[in-house]
Amino acid sequence: MNELIGQKLAILPELPGCYLMKDRQGTVIYVGKAKVLKNRVRSYFTGSHDAKTQRLVGEIEDFEYIVTSSNIEALVLELNLIKQYDPKYNIMLKDDKSYPYLKLTAERHPKLIITRQVKKDKGKYFGPYPNAYAAGETKKLLDRLYPYRKCHTLPDRVCLYYHLGQCLAPCVNEVEDETYKEMFDDITRFLNGGYKSVKKELTEKMSAAAENLEFERAKEYRDQIVNIEAVMEKQAMTMNDFTDRDIFGFFVDRGWMCVQVFFVRQGKLIERDVSIFPLYQDPADELLTFIGQFYGKSEHLLPKEILLPQGMDSELVQQLLQVNVLIPQRGKKKSLVDLAGKNAEISLGEKFQLIERQELRTIGACEELGEAMNIAVPLRIEAFDNSHTYGADPVSAMVSFVDGKPNRKDYRKYKTQTAAAHDDYAAMREVVRRRYVRVLKDGLPLPDLIVIDGGKGHMEAAREIIEDELGLSIPIAGLAKDDKHQTAQLLYGNPIEMIALKRTSEAFYLLQRIQDEVHRFAITFHRQRRETNSLVSALDGLPGVGPKRKKLLLKHFGSVKKIREASAEALREAGLPTKIAESVAVYFHEEALREDK
Repeated sequence: MNELIGQKLAILPELPGCYLMKDRQGTVIYVGKAKVLKNRVRSYFTGSHDAKTQRLVGEIEDFEYIVTSSNIEALVLELNLIKQYDPKYNIMLKDDKSYPYLKLTAERHPKLIITRQVKKDKGKYFGPYPNAYAAGETKKLLDRLYPYRKCHTLPDRVCLYYHLGQCLAPCVNEVEDETYKEMFDDITRFLNGGYKSVKKELTEKMSAAAENLEFERAKEYRDQIVNIEAVMEKQAMTMNDFTDRDIFGFFVDRGWMCVQVFFVRQGKLIERDVSIFPLYQDPADELLTFIGQFYGKSEHLLPKEILLPQGMDSELVQQLLQVNVLIPQRGKKKSLVDLAGKNAEISLGEKFQLIERQELRTIGACEELGEAMNIAVPLRIEAFDNSHTYGADPVSAMVSFVDGKPNRKDYRKYKTQTAAAHDDYAAMREVVRRRYVRVLKDGLPLPDLIVIDGGKGHMEAAREIIEDELGLSIPIAGLAKDDKHQTAQLLYGNPIEMIALKRTSEAFYLLQRIQDEVHRFAITFHRQRRETNSLVSALDGLPGVGPKRKKLLLKHFGSVKKIREASAEALREAGLPTKIAESVAVYFHEEALREDK
């Protein structure tokens, strides 16, 4: 704990609010809330913690706090701050499933559609459904039962649906608004659990049709009843009512938290959502944050009722979401909450080995590498490599690894501009200069370690720019390869020395992944550039064909070989004027004759 943090801890208020933890570059890495700021923030810097929390605390160089007037204000502010700063240690629900819904559109002639995007429009949404098949089968059933509009764009004449009695044909007929209202009231009632009354009405109509010897009509009613039973009654009821509700359960172990959400729709348990993440504050507070983010995403509609486990602040959640929130004490609802918690415990147990292995391969490898090099833990690593073919089409590339994992949005490609074609060292100086001049200009985070795919000469070229020219103090390492072009040595220091790493260590494997990735990225870019240049140069000299027509021909034929083989008529169809098409065909014909000789 540095002196600045110690001074700030001494003057923290005993009030509710939010706190923002920052690293040495001033980046917000964690946002939390507290009923009493003084107690919560101090707890990070006192007592013992698990390795995961120690890692967070080890990165904290400063913090800020914002006082609020109530706990609900602190919760809302925390959610907004997480959205604003995207801190790497907070729960970020980026991998949620996108569930399908049925939507009644708010159009002059409404229709029923399947969608995965829930928008704040005037449409009515029903769901979520466990998968697209379930939503599709339900829609097919309703298509047969109700004659609403089926087409996306109104045609100028009636279609097959009208003749089947499944559409009122608003394209040619005037349909009263009241007709649509009655129909969609029935659909709403059906989807909200009233399908049994619809089934009863169809049964009565089937019996009446059979008595009147209208056997074809009776068969249609019978098929509709069978479809209702097949689609709507596949699962046994889990509740005696038809209330849409979400049920939350959680389990905590070894500094990790698993949250399970059960979706109950029309009295049926249709799907669950599982989230596992590291825990840095009180479990009840973490679950509050999770719930706020969960319903902040468009994929999750608010149900009519939410069930929470014991120890939660139901009034706070009710204030935040404006829905009925219960903490059941007994009965079936309590059993479902307990079941969600039990599933969370099982899921967390199953995932622990995978989580621990991933931690060891990523952040654990960064810690091991920092210890071997005697530097701060390199959580952000940037690596450079050059690629060319005997000096032709020279390019360079930079890849970024954050917390031991590729951070592809920060990858960069470079076409060398000032360096001589065969001068690898000059190319390295150029791209390192371009990269970090831009980083400093745009205020981007600097890396904790720069890795150069090369030996001492490449390292010295990078050091000239980083230290001598830009005045930065960033560790620079080199990766030397053996005669099999595999990672062999880690070079570091001034003077440069070899750092001993076990070839079976996670740090060594991390360096291998970095070197393989930067080499792959650089050589892929080089091949793309070389192929582009070779394609363009092969079409140089064609009479009347400039850059635009080259692109036109390549787009149409797909390869230079097919262009060479094309007839004048085919070239004209590709978009060339007749005279130019003929001259191009003659040009390639004469070229082929010259090659034959």
